[in-house]
Amino acid sequence: MFQPPPPPGSAATTNSNQQSVHPTPLSIQGSTALVPVNSNANNSNAQDSMQDEGFVQAQAIVQHSQKLQDDLHTLGLKIKQHEDNLNRLNTQRSKLDDLILHLQATIGKFESSSTPKPKISSGDSTHPTGDEDVNKQIMKHEKSAAAIFCQLKTRHGTQASNLQLTKDVVGIVATLGKVEDDNLSRLLSEYLGLEYMLAIVCRTYEGVEALEVYDNEGFINKCSGLHGLGASIGRVLDDRFQVICLESLRHDCKSLMFFSFICELWLYPGKYVVDDPQRKLDILNPRLPNGESPAGFLGFAVNMINVDSSNLFCVTPGGYGLRETLFYTLFSRLQVYTTREDMIQALPCISDGALSLDGGMVRSCGVFSLGNREDVNVRFPRPETLKGPDNQNEIVRQMEDVKLQKEKILGELKREQTLLDVARFNFKKLKNDFVKYLAHSNSYATLAQTTR
Repeated sequence: MFQPPPPPGSAATTNSNQQSVHPTPLSIQGSTALVPVNSNANNSNAQDSMQDEGFVQAQAIVQHSQKLQDDLHTLGLKIKQHEDNLNRLNTQRSKLDDLILHLQATIGKFESSSTPKPKISSGDSTHPTGDEDVNKQIMKHEKSAAAIFCQLKTRHGTQASNLQLTKDVVGIVATLGKVEDDNLSRLLSEYLGLEYMLAIVCRTYEGVEALEVYDNEGFINKCSGLHGLGASIGRVLDDRFQVICLESLRHDCKSLMFFSFICELWLYPGKYVVDDPQRKLDILNPRLPNGESPAGFLGFAVNMINVDSSNLFCVTPGGYGLRETLFYTLFSRLQVYTTREDMIQALPCISDGALSLDGGMVRSCGVFSLGNREDVNVRFPRPETLKGPDNQNEIVRQMEDVKLQKEKILGELKREQTLLDVARFNFKKLKNDFVKYLAHSNSYATLAQTTR
């Protein structure tokens, strides 16, 4: 309750030396002098300060970690870019290698044709230049099935194809393909041998059955088929003869024993060269263990045969032509080289035999033909006109241009490989730094957690 000040003269004021019993109250507005200290509040402030510092540290760790990840991503993109460039350049180099091989084969044909060939025998070794010449060579083998068939065609012309006996016959092997180079033709004839150069080719097995008929006891009926035809013209057919049936196609054959009876045929399982008028088979060129193309490789024999346009498509009931059936059966992936030395050096990548223009011959892996060359007088004829450019100087100029392009590609490949190696090294180093940084950050977080 409010107390008014004491009146004058009262006991409170008469003695000035006496202390008043009512002390004057002090104002506390705007002052903390008398506010008591709270220890819990101080601890809270210290913890908040530590939390702020930890947040800043954590934020810095996240930002630096994100920067390292971004740098790794950028390096990864550079690595992929260099790898893509290497793949593109390697593809271009492979195409140039194939083009060089093609040009080498063309130049090799020019050189082989212009080089005098030694006379093999005293007989007639002149290369037949046309179908009529081939027929004359076949007719010299009077008692062969091929000679009897050719005699029938000569006498009856186009009517021979309508006879029950021969309506399914495509022809004789030697008449179904042409080879531009005389020397190569002789080599291919020697490789196949006279037996298969004179083989008769039929579309279906019914055509095979029509060529030879048997009686009830299983003996050959000499009055029917080619035997009867031969007897009627005074050509007795006593020896065995080979017949190839195009209807018997197989995809899973990997090898063929030559000089044995052919009862089934390979079917080429791959693709064809794009926009090639001869519909050549797109077979991968051989590669040595170091990835390089073998020196002196000219091509595959199956693609060096020129097939008449009428026999490129739909010769068989399944719609296939002679190249992927007949000639793929006879030659498979037989490789052709310039010299015997080139062929021997390429043995690691020869699987189905090889020939060289100087007379070397590999029948199959590990089987070599040595000795004097055999002159098989029945050979493939030469095409009437050569395909493609016939100027050797122009081919040589194209070769030089392609080689310059390849040298440029090789330089770019070397540069890209160096850049790729540097990018991979930097990526690996940065990745290791990133892993170490993450480990350090985790240890810091653990330490901060235990000190709270």
